[in-house]
Amino acid sequence: MRSFKFLCLVFFCFNLSGYAQKDSIKSPGFLKFTHSVWVDSVMTTLSKEERIAQLIMVAAYSNRGEEHKQEILKLVKKQKIGGLIFFQGGPVRQVKLMNKYQEASNVPLLGAIDAEWGIGMRLDSTISYPFQMSLGALQNDSLIYAMGVEVAKQIKRVGLHLNFAPVVDVNNNAANPVINFRSFGENKVKVAEKGIAYMLGLQEHGVLPTAKHFPGHGDTDTDSHYALPRIMHSRARLDNTELYPFREIIKAGIGGVMVAHLDVPALDSTGVPSTLSKPIISGLLKEELGFQGLIVTDAMNMKGVTKDNSPGVVDKDAILAGNDLLEFTEDVPKAIEEIKKAIKKGLISQKEIDDRCRKILAIKQWVGLNKYKPIDLKNIGKDLNSSKAELLNRNLTEASLTVLRNESELLPLRRLDTLKIASISVGGEANYQFQKTLGLYSKINHFNIPYEATKAELDSIKNNISEFNLVIIGLHDDSKYPRNNMKISAEVQSFLKAIAETKKSILTFFKNPYSLANLEVAESASALILTYQDSKNSEDLAAQLIFGGVGANGKLPVSIGEKYKEGDGLIISGGLRFKYTLPEDANMNAKFLNRKIDSLMQQAMDLKAIPGGQILVARDQKVVFHKAYGSQSYSDTTKVKLSDLYDLASVTKITSVLPALMKLKDEGKFSLEAGIDAYLPYFENSNKSGISMRKILAHQAGFKSWIPYWETTLRRNGTYKWKTIKKDSSARFPVKIAENMWLFKNYQKEIFKQIKRSDLEKEQKYLYSGLAFYLFPSIIEKLSKEEFTSYLDANFYDKLGSTSLTYNPMKKYDLDKIIPTENDFFFRKRTIHGKVYDEGAIMMSGVSGNAGLFSNANDVAKLMQMYLNNGTYGGVNYISEATLEEFTKYQFPENGNRRGLGFDKPSLDERSLNGNTAISASDASFGHTGYTGTMVWMDPETKLLFIFLSNRVQPTRDNTLLYKLNTRTNIQQILYDAIIE
Repeated sequence: MRSFKFLCLVFFCFNLSGYAQKDSIKSPGFLKFTHSVWVDSVMTTLSKEERIAQLIMVAAYSNRGEEHKQEILKLVKKQKIGGLIFFQGGPVRQVKLMNKYQEASNVPLLGAIDAEWGIGMRLDSTISYPFQMSLGALQNDSLIYAMGVEVAKQIKRVGLHLNFAPVVDVNNNAANPVINFRSFGENKVKVAEKGIAYMLGLQEHGVLPTAKHFPGHGDTDTDSHYALPRIMHSRARLDNTELYPFREIIKAGIGGVMVAHLDVPALDSTGVPSTLSKPIISGLLKEELGFQGLIVTDAMNMKGVTKDNSPGVVDKDAILAGNDLLEFTEDVPKAIEEIKKAIKKGLISQKEIDDRCRKILAIKQWVGLNKYKPIDLKNIGKDLNSSKAELLNRNLTEASLTVLRNESELLPLRRLDTLKIASISVGGEANYQFQKTLGLYSKINHFNIPYEATKAELDSIKNNISEFNLVIIGLHDDSKYPRNNMKISAEVQSFLKAIAETKKSILTFFKNPYSLANLEVAESASALILTYQDSKNSEDLAAQLIFGGVGANGKLPVSIGEKYKEGDGLIISGGLRFKYTLPEDANMNAKFLNRKIDSLMQQAMDLKAIPGGQILVARDQKVVFHKAYGSQSYSDTTKVKLSDLYDLASVTKITSVLPALMKLKDEGKFSLEAGIDAYLPYFENSNKSGISMRKILAHQAGFKSWIPYWETTLRRNGTYKWKTIKKDSSARFPVKIAENMWLFKNYQKEIFKQIKRSDLEKEQKYLYSGLAFYLFPSIIEKLSKEEFTSYLDANFYDKLGSTSLTYNPMKKYDLDKIIPTENDFFFRKRTIHGKVYDEGAIMMSGVSGNAGLFSNANDVAKLMQMYLNNGTYGGVNYISEATLEEFTKYQFPENGNRRGLGFDKPSLDERSLNGNTAISASDASFGHTGYTGTMVWMDPETKLLFIFLSNRVQPTRDNTLLYKLNTRTNIQQILYDAIIE
């Protein structure tokens, strides 16, 4: 984080100093080496032909076979070419080949790549940053500078030295087929500023950038790869618009400029491509604009320059026009021969060739090739895909998100309990990241339709979404690049428009912004989000934007017809709910976190302490680790999914009873000093009468630890008593314990009776007891005048979006989505799957304050984060800060009691590796563990949240290996160790 802040400071200091001097031109740094000792020494070894060859760069590929490799080696050894530009391939193959080619070359080769959006533009298994049009939406150009730094590191890591980027064309033609999304936009000033930011990141970290495509390729509807575009603007217009970014980036000291293949009559009336035009290159670029750096041609195999020009001859003409470096020369021997002829004819002097050769060699020294070493392949994959680089990638995407409409401040969504949400992905697939991330925030029904859906498909979805009051539409892009076209049929467009006109709707557009001009639904949607391209990051972060996990402040970089203007964009605040991100975003070490947690979980599974589990880690309301491990049980191979539900066991206490009691306390309906008999008169005149709720919740009341209620259902011979359990249900036996096990309807009274009659300990000191938690639901119902589970749903779970937090999960979920617990050999005599493991809880119809809740880690985390946020989450205040502070502090520490009110706390004694929580957990931290192998813990001081869900009671509750290994608290300690100070 410190290094990133330093980079930003460097960038802004530059803006305030050298770049602010508009009338001065900063000279490219490599020029100081043109007459260095090393350059002089190399020059003495080169023949005239070899000096020409230094000006030639040919195309190389790392995804082609041995024949191609030998062709390149021949050019390197025999023709002595100066460099290579690498196209498609992979990083390992690329480095191996570059090392081989360097070994074969007398003079180190200059390596280039088109890495406009990072080396992922050309090499597989590497990072692709957002396209430049996405970056054009950014309001913080220091992020672009940081991208330049990372791209520079990656280019050098694969043994290359030049980046043919940035594109500083002003894209003011929506029909532009070749620049378009590769441009920062239509605002010349912003194009210049962002181009300079990218350039500085590259150049200040040892990679030579080349601004392209001079003199400006933005206002054309012809692709120069296939024909010669003609630009008919006046010189005044060119000076004012197209040339502006080049002028500014030259002043800022860029090292290279690439010349495009364009016919620009206002600059050269002869009709020759600009690549071959001496008035444009030598006259305008060198003399008028004062550029002294490297001038490189666009690819010399493009139709824009090769038409009517033969190989070799066209290369000679490019050199005569003033270019220093020929890119993608098709016939190297012919090119060298033609240039030699030109020297002999006096069309160009040997000194001019030598000066350009020195310039190439100076660049080689500037990038360190005078001290060349082969590139090491060790850890190259990890180096090119670091967490830091991926976080930057996400930050760039997040900063580009643009909201063009937000009626009635719909975004970010609030009051989830009032919304019934459907999502429709158009052109997407069922498992697209957009819908996956949406599902992390609330219950959503997902639908998918193709671009040309049939009437039957559309009618089916129309019928299915009739009951929903909010529809989220994701319009996806199935192409590699965000082209300016629409594949959506008129029927689908009409269908989407009808939805937007009749329901609240959010349209998320994952395509080229120009395409919005022909999309009618964009005018009708309640909210409109633009991501500029379709990627895993853009889908993930757009979904997070909708729910307030992240915000948006992007501005449209281009105008879209008359609908939207360049600069449009609304500011949407984030931080409302969880942000799902990478550990580095919360100043945690991702590599350490993943390696250590994975290792401990694997150990626990290998030793059969647990068959699997879920872990969620959040810091500062940022989910930085969210993984599922292993299988649902030892007896099958069903893998645990992040959406699977676990039996929370005693974690139920702090996820059901405690939030309700805290809310009721805030409302003045519940007092910690009142006795249990004040709320349940049944306990008057019992030995528990007058014992305060404070003591009860702090486990300081002297209650027995537990009562085996189920034993009262059995005869001495182990069979069930006729008055307690039957094989079939009836009005008198309506409580289902398991298949063919139905409990007497009034058995809850028996449980209450046993609690009432139970003895108290001789002293009121700390003894963990769950007895009162069987009673609390009745207290809560009495005080709230609502059914317990309905009260929790309405006041907490539905508002939080914690829809998997539920009692009796089989009422809502299929069995395969619920993790099994133990094999019960003593009461139910079967595998417990889909019902609570706790005997007392199942005998209370599965609803108890002691146990009974099921959930996945993600939904538990929302409630726990609310606690960490002092009672607030998603814009809703649930509990007062004062009440939370009271419940989460030590209550009776003077008696050696570490408990809060319902919450567990760290040990009061000296911490140990085998303690109830991590050694580094602060005294302010709080949480709870569960008998099934669950643990949740929150630490306000470090803003850490830890959720651990498992079913350690597999195969039976006698399996205590999880405790012996201390897996949960060992993992929790890793979280503290992973924090980067």
